[in-house]
Amino acid sequence: MINVPKGTKDMLPLESHKWQKVEAAAKKITALYNVKQIRTPVFEHAELFLRSIGDSTDIVNKEMYIFEDKGGRKMALRPEGTAGVVRSVLENNLCETLPQKLFYIESVYRYEQPQAGRYREHHQFGAEFFGSELPCFEVELLCMARDFLREIGFNDLRLRINTIGCDKCRADFNAALRSFLADVNDKICGDCKRRAGVNPLRTLDCKVPSCQEVYKSAPKISDYLCDDCKAHHKEVLQGLDEAGIAYFEDKNLVRGLDYYTRTVFEFCDGDLAVLGGGRYDNLCEQLGGKHIPCVGFGCGIERLIAAAESRGINFETAAPKVFVAAQCDACRPTCEKIVRSLRDIGVSAECDLMRRSLKAQFKHADRNGFEYVLTVGETELQTGKYNVKNMKSGEVTAVDMDSISLLKDL
Repeated sequence: MINVPKGTKDMLPLESHKWQKVEAAAKKITALYNVKQIRTPVFEHAELFLRSIGDSTDIVNKEMYIFEDKGGRKMALRPEGTAGVVRSVLENNLCETLPQKLFYIESVYRYEQPQAGRYREHHQFGAEFFGSELPCFEVELLCMARDFLREIGFNDLRLRINTIGCDKCRADFNAALRSFLADVNDKICGDCKRRAGVNPLRTLDCKVPSCQEVYKSAPKISDYLCDDCKAHHKEVLQGLDEAGIAYFEDKNLVRGLDYYTRTVFEFCDGDLAVLGGGRYDNLCEQLGGKHIPCVGFGCGIERLIAAAESRGINFETAAPKVFVAAQCDACRPTCEKIVRSLRDIGVSAECDLMRRSLKAQFKHADRNGFEYVLTVGETELQTGKYNVKNMKSGEVTAVDMDSISLLKDL
């Protein structure tokens, strides 16, 4: 028998309703904010991710699935959502009208050690807003993210937020951080030693506890911000106050990708980040387009579901409505006709497809959570009246074909 590859997972029928709830929440909230869906290919030219994510990141160095196709082209499975969306926006001239607000729900691929809520193939809901450098752009995005998480059932998440400045103020900060890292070189992990030479800001994203302890005394980007970045961050926080979004500033918060500028954020459930993102004003230019400021976020669906269930959030599944049971084979055509009539009026209905006994049909209906069972026997065929049993209360109601629409309101 061939098994599922390590780091991947089947979405089974008993779990699919959880995904459907998350996707329905995403589509409901994005519609309220007039955000349109975009879908990009599962693989792209590897250069897209090398240029956008940054060759100093763990994604590029350790986790990206890269392969050559039959034409000798270097391709990569999508490791994150933003780069492909930006490529598509530029290629299809979607920013002729601004703002452009887009969302995606798609699979992403990273070769990493599987862990709770994180797989080598996992899925993301993300949003990307193109067109404005104004702080209200971040506030709009964060309000939508907050409303999405509330729709799932999260009501007491914490928003961590920081600014990592622009290229101008980060230059002085990076110089100070490199000096600090040189002094603590013997106390940091191997990955941080490597990052210190190519992108020192990335060291602050290290998850190794001993490194996190060392970085408590690292220089803070807030001490190196230019006046424009200070003013921008202040207005973002003011907008969050006005929108009623509670937050706390984390001076060491950075994101794991190189394209971020100024605002970075994470919505957290305890210590677990369930949604994160930020501003990336230079990415369109990096990929060959004109200057188009952007903000965006990504949310791992597996991790979100795991966090929700740990909080006791219930992903209820809609119970099937009516099972139409046949007492004998002569009744089966009538059962099929009744099922078609129920489906025509929008009622979930099913009849026996396995030629089971009546007792077995009732057992099947009960096991699968049907709310009602409508029974068809020889008497019902003659009278045209059918008994409908409420499977919870045991109450029986009589209906005929003219009044079958009543089942929609039961």
